[in-house]
Amino acid sequence: MDKIKIYGTTWCGTSRRVVRTFDEYQIDYDFINIDQDPEAEKLVIETNKGFRSVPTIFFPDGSILVEPRNQALIDKLESLS
Repeated sequence: MDKIKIYGTTWCGTSRRVVRTFDEYQIDYDFINIDQDPEAEKLVIETNKGFRSVPTIFFPDGSILVEPRNQALIDKLESLS
């Protein structure tokens, strides 16, 4: 994977906050709406041990953040620079 993938929903406040933060930091990503993509929903559920936790963010380095707090997300994004 060479691009960050954000799996979320449009109605989730945390998903919207994460997307807004990525945009503020001008970091490129793909947003996958799990309400519209059953395979993406299945991946999120498998990754989160049966839970439909969003956002679930996959990074090219293999790390994953799930429902990150603001500071954890900012720390990760700043480490990408």
